[in-house]
Amino acid sequence: MSFEKVREYLEQFGLGDRAIDLAQCSGTVAQAAADLGCEEAHIAKTMAFQTKTGPILVVLAGDARINNSLYKAQFGTKAVMIPPDKLVELVGHPMGGVCPFDHLPGVPVYLDESLRRFDIVYPAAGTDHSAVRLHIPELERAAQEFAGWVDIGKGWRPEES
Repeated sequence: MSFEKVREYLEQFGLGDRAIDLAQCSGTVAQAAADLGCEEAHIAKTMAFQTKTGPILVVLAGDARINNSLYKAQFGTKAVMIPPDKLVELVGHPMGGVCPFDHLPGVPVYLDESLRRFDIVYPAAGTDHSAVRLHIPELERAAQEFAGWVDIGKGWRPEES
């Protein structure tokens, strides 16, 4: 799966022109924010977890981390990230390019509440040197196999600082 396939996937929502192919690796939140000229919090990082029922994707704001107790309460299991060498096999995208678009079938996508405070966010677009500029309702609409909103992030609320 690649940037072009993700852009084609986004076309069905009229969002293909929002995909950005960056000149260099943007595989970390800090790199992506620097390349896009935005705050790190606006990077919508997609994290891949293995659950008892299979892989899931959770999209969080760039400044959020997983709260393990909230994750376990939500999904009924400990948070276990999918190893980088298994990402393509289990979700269809490589490390740095994992995104909620054009992934393998049967992988539900959850959006974390940490994203709702922004109008625009930037998830990856299938490679470690890509992104897509989306308003939150567009992300919700375009996320493949969107399963709902969750509140499993920590570190992003002012009272947690």
